[in-house]
Amino acid sequence: MARRVTEDSDGMESTTVGIFRTAATIKGGRRFSFGAMVVVGDRNGTVGYGYGKANEVPASIEKAQKEGRKSVNTIPLKGRTIPHTVQGRFGASVVKLIPASPGTGVVAGSAVRAVLELAGIHDCLTKALGSTNKKNLVKATLNGLSQLRTRETIAELRGVEIQRTRVDEMLERGAAYMPATKPQPGEEAPAEAEKSEQPPEPVDDDAKSAEPKGEQPAKADEPATEQARDETKKD
Repeated sequence: MARRVTEDSDGMESTTVGIFRTAATIKGGRRFSFGAMVVVGDRNGTVGYGYGKANEVPASIEKAQKEGRKSVNTIPLKGRTIPHTVQGRFGASVVKLIPASPGTGVVAGSAVRAVLELAGIHDCLTKALGSTNKKNLVKATLNGLSQLRTRETIAELRGVEIQRTRVDEMLERGAAYMPATKPQPGEEAPAEAEKSEQPPEPVDDDAKSAEPKGEQPAKADEPATEQARDETKKD
């Protein structure tokens, strides 16, 4: 099923992870109802999910979006990835999240990817174990993200100084291979801006006239050459 991404006026985006149909058998036949699982986030460390049910698909999605905005949580990030490896659980589903170097991207399935992208994570490796139910995978991913802690937070809680982690070193090595940011339209590159600011060097006419010119053939040699040709013809 194709995912639909919508953006609201408050800057929150929502992604529909799945639509689930249920049927109830009644006297006149079967009555259908629809459930929608929606992930809501601002792509800057805030993410949540919502589940809504209704007799029509659009109404169920709208209910899920409203519920998702009420359940958003803030997660700590480390640049474009997560601070450390973490494992989330819900029901029979287990999701393992692993930090990745810059430029790796999000390596995950559709349900886990929706949560990570709307949370603002650009580089992350994942592994799903156990049940692959979309509802459980979304909840397991959010459970793992809720366990994240930064180095500064742990150092403050323990009262000790924590050395640089493997993720810090990985980010420093990866930053050297990332492409340089392109200047925005209307802005000049730093090197070009410096060149344009420097005034042109003045040209001295006396020095220009004193420069040695290239050797040019003398015109006086031309008659001598013609005379030698005539003597050669006479011989």
